[in-house]
Amino acid sequence: MFYLRIAVDALGGDHAPHAIVAAAIDAARERDFTVVLVGPEATLKPQIVERGLAHRIEVADATEVITDLDSPSLAVRRKKQSSLVVASDLLRRGQVDAVVTAGNTGAFMAAGLLLVGRLPGIDRPALAPLIPTRNGRGVVLLDAGANMDAKPEHLLQYGIMGALYASKVLRRENAQVALLNVGLEEGKGNQVTKEAFPLLRHAGINFVGNIEARELLAGQVDVVVCDGFTGNVLLKALEGTAATFAAMLKDYCMRDWRSKLGALLLKPSLRGFKKQFDYSEYGGAPLLGINGVLVKCHGSSQETAIKNGLLQAARFVEQGVVKNIAAAVADITPKVKG
Repeated sequence: MFYLRIAVDALGGDHAPHAIVAAAIDAARERDFTVVLVGPEATLKPQIVERGLAHRIEVADATEVITDLDSPSLAVRRKKQSSLVVASDLLRRGQVDAVVTAGNTGAFMAAGLLLVGRLPGIDRPALAPLIPTRNGRGVVLLDAGANMDAKPEHLLQYGIMGALYASKVLRRENAQVALLNVGLEEGKGNQVTKEAFPLLRHAGINFVGNIEARELLAGQVDVVVCDGFTGNVLLKALEGTAATFAAMLKDYCMRDWRSKLGALLLKPSLRGFKKQFDYSEYGGAPLLGINGVLVKCHGSSQETAIKNGLLQAARFVEQGVVKNIAAAVADITPKVKG
């Protein structure tokens, strides 16, 4: 019987290690797998014993941490005892099935490339977060910043990887894939998107054409493909807009007694609204195109987000997404190059 082992970077993120340990125990209680906490053994073991379930939680000792001040690629090469590098090396050697971290994003991607390596046929891996949408389903956006530039064939690979991730992990039957563009017509966009359009249309996925950014949050499609520069700008713009909207709403609710009374009456609805757009409910962003399962949670992730990231990684492994991506890309690459 196949038994899952998932490593989690116990030193990554704003709330490490306490939130990471709590999330690991919650995830192991919810699903039948072993969580390997990667970090200083002397610090982590007492916390595990205190919370219970020690037989389902292991510790891999790591004494260093990669911070936001470190150069990602240099840190991965030099900080051999950092929690992220030790976790990624466990994945490379087949001692765990997946890695989850809330640590440095650049180092996360560097570790994926330098230690785990790309899948055959994948030119550029893609970071694929799930963006909250109005209908509550969410939409996969890729690439969200793993690579700033892209060629048409890279967008084709993103479309294939995103479709498989959406169908296998998110359980979206016949997942709809769209190309982010400045208009809906096929001839719109720059040279890259114009050339990517026919490649995606003949890729054997459910490609539905172009989509404009203003339609993204409606949830009309399951996957949106773009280059990493555009995706990263879009992602940060959405995060900033959400934070500004929340702050403005709070200011209006506190203006006077009438506003406060109205806010009190709307509190249950506002709580549901907040939950629908809360990143912690969606887990993390996988780095697709790597020869292994790596999931990146938000740096400010608390217990719920890390737990959902671990559960997401488990589904990723169980559904064989990495092998499916490799097979799909191997099938389509000769046709594109031919």
